[in-house]
Amino acid sequence: MAIQRTFSIIKPDATNRNLTGKINAVFEDAGLRVVAQKRVRMTAAQAEGFYAEHSERPFFGELVEFMTSAPVVLQVLQGEDAVLKHREVMGATNPAEAAEGTVRKLFAQSIGENSVHGSDSAESAAREISYFFRPEEIVG
Repeated sequence: MAIQRTFSIIKPDATNRNLTGKINAVFEDAGLRVVAQKRVRMTAAQAEGFYAEHSERPFFGELVEFMTSAPVVLQVLQGEDAVLKHREVMGATNPAEAAEGTVRKLFAQSIGENSVHGSDSAESAAREISYFFRPEEIVG
């Protein structure tokens, strides 16, 4: 196993309910460490660029609108096999299918308002981290 970094977003549905600390406690209890973090209100241009791979999908406009509707918390998490560990701890996209104790089982309101985003591969993590963070902002 290798120490690696992954990208995480705590989404508007969770920040609106003041769940940042509770969600991060789940990540930290699983062995992930927050090595960079910022709370921002994403612009439409940022959200469109970040989710560009979904631009042809019917839900794209709704996704951009949701991600710009309230502040989000952007994070870099670090730990043993962080990408896989983070995805396990987040749980299935559909909270009804998520395992007990996962972030989405605990906090998500629906498939669309599922509280968190996480990179799906090491390559995606590197791209997503560099989209929002400069190397000097990551301390760990």
